Amino acid sequence: MPERRSLVSNPADELDHGTLRPDRTGQAEAFDAIGERYDDAFPHKEGQVSAVEWLIGALPAGSRVLDLGCGTGLPTAGQLAAAGVEVVGVDLSDGMVALARANVPDGVFHQADIADLRPGGPLDLGRFDAVTAFFSLLMLPRAEIPRTLRTIRHLLVPEGLFALSMVEADVDDFEIPFIGTSIRVSGYLRDELREVVEAADFEIIGESSYTYAPAAADIQPEVQIFLRCRRHA
Repeated sequence: MPERRSLVSNPADELDHGTLRPDRTGQAEAFDAIGERYDDAFPHKEGQVSAVEWLIGALPAGSRVLDLGCGTGLPTAGQLAAAGVEVVGVDLSDGMVALARANVPDGVFHQADIADLRPGGPLDLGRFDAVTAFFSLLMLPRAEIPRTLRTIRHLLVPEGLFALSMVEADVDDFEIPFIGTSIRVSGYLRDELREVVEAADFEIIGESSYTYAPAAADIQPEVQIFLRCRRHA
């Protein structure tokens, strides 16, 4: 059995992307090719809808929310915009950003890498009352996930809210078939995911999971974990 390695990076470099060179080869292109078929493959998103309902109920009027990895804008950005929330979406895929702008005309959407949002990075979006990251962090190698969680913490106001979902899987930058193309994904087992999130200075205040069978034939059934978090002040 291989030696278990630490799931948490050195706190001194958790916000330092300067020496990190993200390899996104093929990732954006895969989602450009998938386009609207993504929503066809995942027609039921009860976990996402429920998590956003929690945010809407907890946030004051006029709040700003960042949808990190916004995809087509549906359902999350659309749900937030319909509730009167100021929603900003970010996605690596130009094609997904174009769909999000068409689907949610009241939102503001940027084509950018998650790493672009780091402190001192090229895209300064200000602070947010909440951040959603539904299945976007699973597109990163494990080495980047603690840093990205620290970036998300930086983007939140004190005690800001964070809704996160991941597929439960013990994999790191692992290539899988996905809706007629291929992508690389990472994941954690449930307790490991909690450990990584809490190490980034978030309080986990709620958790739910769903066994999900996507409509696409080349995607296996999966367990989706949703965490409802609050940034420590």
